[in-house]
Amino acid sequence: MPIDDNAPQDDALQDFEPRMYTLDGIAKRVLVAGAGPAVIVMAEMPGISPHVARFARWVRDAGFTVYIPSLFGTDGAFPQAEAGLAIMRRACVSAEFHALAGKGASPVTAWLRALARQAMDECGGPGVGAIGMCFTGNFALSMMLEPVMLAPVLAQPSLPLDDPAGVESSAAELAAVRARLERDDLTVLAYRFEGDRHCRAERFAAYQAALGQRFIARVLPDAAANPEPPPFFKHVVGSPHSVLTAHLIDATGEPTIAARDEVLAFLRRRLAEA
Repeated sequence: MPIDDNAPQDDALQDFEPRMYTLDGIAKRVLVAGAGPAVIVMAEMPGISPHVARFARWVRDAGFTVYIPSLFGTDGAFPQAEAGLAIMRRACVSAEFHALAGKGASPVTAWLRALARQAMDECGGPGVGAIGMCFTGNFALSMMLEPVMLAPVLAQPSLPLDDPAGVESSAAELAAVRARLERDDLTVLAYRFEGDRHCRAERFAAYQAALGQRFIARVLPDAAANPEPPPFFKHVVGSPHSVLTAHLIDATGEPTIAARDEVLAFLRRRLAEA
């Protein structure tokens, strides 16, 4: 059923199987659905919303096994403003995440690399894809340190919060990722809206400088964004932001639908059986 952005309804997520994965001694809930090569979809703030679930279903229906780790928030909850802001504040002080500049990649990325290895074992295929959004945007890049990772997508990567030109990776990590991209002839696909206050042009310029032509940037006009997103995005985020989820307009010919289709084609190209 299509999402009505003006109807604050939670998503029961009944078509996903909840699993507990204990990796590196840390247990987390992961929602799993589909068949085929594995794709890890990492939710934006404030969690696995109905829009994140909708995007994950598109990935599943394109022929992949989707893994959605529950990293923060209430799974399936419609993103209200005050509750979402409280979740974001808690995440910013959590030891799992590095929200501010100068700290390098978030520690949770080590767990996510272990999840990629586990997903590869379970699903087979040539490798694994990963899509990070907003708070988790750069996580997909950090996961490229794991050899099974072949298809990273960064949707409006928003960390560090206090440095618009910063990248949530150390210089050493960026160098290692670039070496891997060059060695294995891989690319990073990235999206943002032109007027996004949280993922600005300076950040994409920093990625381009670090990764060169292996970083494929897509910048959508603000007019392409859904003008009536859920309350968290309207009142807290406050600008066009979520290319593949809350600000996506689900209609033929829309630039955000073209972005979604490009992501699905990228995953098929990288993860199709040889």
